[in-house]
Amino acid sequence: MTTVVELDLSGRTALVTGGGSGIGRACAVRLAAAKATVIVVDVDAAAAEAVAEEVGGQAVVADLSDPGAIASIPAAADVLVNNAGLQVVAPLTDFPDDKFALIQQVMLTAPFLLTKRVLPHMFEQGWGRIVNISSVHGLLASPYKSAYVSAKHGLEGLSKVTALEGAPHGVTANCICPAFVRTPLVDKQIADQAALNGIGESEVIERIMLDRAAIKQLVEPDEVAELLAYLCTPAARLITGSSITIDGGWTAH
Repeated sequence: MTTVVELDLSGRTALVTGGGSGIGRACAVRLAAAKATVIVVDVDAAAAEAVAEEVGGQAVVADLSDPGAIASIPAAADVLVNNAGLQVVAPLTDFPDDKFALIQQVMLTAPFLLTKRVLPHMFEQGWGRIVNISSVHGLLASPYKSAYVSAKHGLEGLSKVTALEGAPHGVTANCICPAFVRTPLVDKQIADQAALNGIGESEVIERIMLDRAAIKQLVEPDEVAELLAYLCTPAARLITGSSITIDGGWTAH
């Protein structure tokens, strides 16, 4: 059972991208439990609306692959969680150019544009928390994930620059770097990895996803959300520009 940290975000507004499922949904639920007003952003209208109803928040339907969609997202956010993402698994020589560009747009350019959009509000009030849901693949690489690894490495750099520019204004920026999390995105990868590696789907989690981990368990979305919550507490005021792993020892090698 995940230990819950004390956090009161009464009067604060939190913006969560990809909030309709997986890590994003868990983050939305946790922030709402801390009394924040949560804006759930997702390309899936039904999913966004369902989570917004669940947390008493607001749904914003936006396709982050379209830079123009950023204008539809409220700018007055006190907490920004850049979480939306997708995955394509293919050898570099066969990787579709359009999919590479799509992943950069959704997972790097959109976080840049959203960060740029919310910072004036955060600077004006002298407080803000930007949490980028990165990955162990923001720190290390794996085969067949050129677009995802590139985008997450870029997100790490963006987060550090944001931390430096935000520091004089009471704004922190950090990356959470989980290993494989039990989400629909990971479920989809299982079939792709099985086909690429010529093994059964039942072997993918043990032989590929958990091979490097010392603790042979998938990360749970609630565990990521709880670290997010801690980063919003007063005790975390000096944690900025950091990349914090939740990986069962995956990066300890």
